Formats: sequence, C-alpha cells, structure tokens
Amino acid sequence: MNERPPSKLELLHFARRVAVQQARDKIAQIDRWIAAEERRETERRRGTEARPAVPDWLIEQGLSGRAPVYVHVGGCWSAKKRCRGVERDQALRALADGVDACPHCRPDTELGYLG
Repeated sequence: MNERPPSKLELLHFARRVAVQQARDKIAQIDRWIAAEERRETERRRGTEARPAVPDWLIEQGLSGRAPVYVHVGGCWSAKKRCRGVERDQALRALADGVDACPHCRPDTELGYLG
C-alpha cells in the first residue's frame, strides 16, 4: 500500500484529541472524588447532629459494674466507657457518699461541693 505518512499537522490534531479526551477523563474522576467527599461530609454532619447531648455529670462505674469510682464533669477527657450520665443532685449525692471526684475535671469544684 502506498499510504502517505500522516502530516505533522494531522499528528498535532490527533494529539490534541487524545489530550482533550484524557482531560475529560481526569475531570470526570475528580468530579467523582468530589461527589464522594460531599457524601462523606453529609454523613459526618448528620452523625454529629444525631449524636445525643453530652450529659452535664457522669458517674464512672468500677469494673464489671461495681461500685462507682469517680464523678466527672460531662465531656471529661478522662472519663471511661463505664460512665453513665446523671443529674446534678445524683452527682452531689455520689460525692457525699464518698465517691471520689475526678482529679482532672474537678466536678466537686464545678458543683460547689464542699464535702
């Protein structure tokens, strides 16, 4: 066959078509990444909004639900998973009954307990 080789101009047009197609593919991929991140952001926001409010006071139970070991201010970084939210009067009663105040969040000070 006596086909002539493509001219430089034809090769440049071909290269441009390939570059445009690759750019479209890359933009489509970025759009998919953006959509996925927007979905994750929406899920995080919904999760935060659905999370129950932090109780004002916590009582930390001992291992296996044994006697209480600490009273905490709600949201204390030192509070463990064995905590349950309580009302102000229950926290005061626990302190009066000899449950230790957390040395980090000092609920006795927050409650004005002078025991």
